[in-house]
Amino acid sequence: MAIADKLVLQRQRHLKWRWLDWLELALMILCGVLCFGFSLSVTADIVTRTIGHPWLWLQEVTSTLFIYAIFIGTAVATRRNDHLYLTAISEAMHGVPRIIVEVIIRLIVLGVAFCLIWYGYQNYLRGFGSFRLPSGTPIASLYAIIPVSGILIGLFTIEQLVNGLRNGFDHPEPLDEDAAPVVTEAQMRAQP
Repeated sequence: MAIADKLVLQRQRHLKWRWLDWLELALMILCGVLCFGFSLSVTADIVTRTIGHPWLWLQEVTSTLFIYAIFIGTAVATRRNDHLYLTAISEAMHGVPRIIVEVIIRLIVLGVAFCLIWYGYQNYLRGFGSFRLPSGTPIASLYAIIPVSGILIGLFTIEQLVNGLRNGFDHPEPLDEDAAPVVTEAQMRAQP
């Protein structure tokens, strides 16, 4: 099984466009790289402080990696329906009530995406007036990911809305090949 098959979630395929799978794969890889870099920079920061020669720029790197990982992770989790999604409410319903709840939930997520785009961009522009120390980098470098995340969240939410209204939101999931087989009580009693 290729790494792409492991990283691109096949759950709820009826809500996804295949041509966006490459984006989900790229975002998952980027999240992994950002989380690894974050862990590495925290470790290096601790080690350099412990030996008495701290690298102050590591705090900037750490915060940047952390913030970027959060917003990229939020976007990819939206496509995977792992985040910003109220599954317990909608999955308990069927038919027209489920469609209504699914659409309302996704419209709320679209509102959040719009706020991330609008206010994130405003913060990004204002960030050119403040600078991070010790590097002197504009703080806008931290805020740049917020509207990008909003655009991705909006794209993935529109993808789910269009496909959900076209194909229906309620589809049984295929059995997980990696999961252990479920043995019922009757099957256990029948075994010698």
